[in-house]
Amino acid sequence: MRLERLTANKIKIFLTSDDLFERGLSKEDIWKDSSKWNQLFHDMLEEASEEFDVDIQGSVAVEIFSLQAQGMILIITVDEVKDDEELLYDGYIEMQVRVEGCEELLYEFLEIEDVINLAKRLSIVDIFGGSLYVFHNRYYLLMDQVEPANKEKAACILSEFGNPSILSPFVLAEYGKPVIEHYAVETMLHFFK
Repeated sequence: MRLERLTANKIKIFLTSDDLFERGLSKEDIWKDSSKWNQLFHDMLEEASEEFDVDIQGSVAVEIFSLQAQGMILIITVDEVKDDEELLYDGYIEMQVRVEGCEELLYEFLEIEDVINLAKRLSIVDIFGGSLYVFHNRYYLLMDQVEPANKEKAACILSEFGNPSILSPFVLAEYGKPVIEHYAVETMLHFFK
């Protein structure tokens, strides 16, 4: 589980599939009113509260973005409690949950050699396309046109060479430097056989 503070009252939490598995949960369990999920939310809020010194009381909005075969990202927004307001429910947290899927596969790589080897491996299973970016001295491969039938296979292969990124594809497109904007796998194969 990784935590990142976005604003004074907004925190991003990245949970891998392994994090969920270790707690005996799956992404499908979120739709159920499960005591395991309630405990997970409570644990995450407590850890975020301690790490970022945020007093989490009152109303909390939780946006959940499910990442294909990678885990999920939770954006937690804590409503500001005014000083003159009295908390009616001490220790009670009201949550509004919104779940969204993430269709793109976005992975981060330390070395260009990892991306080259990945391109060779993806071509063996007929997975092509993608866009390659550089951002903060790391390489990012965005696979946004993978057929649904190949998504899980692509995510498994991508995970062998890199790590799932918690960056938004929009942030990457805005602030990252495009290296290969389209057909990244094919272009890498053409130049690095």
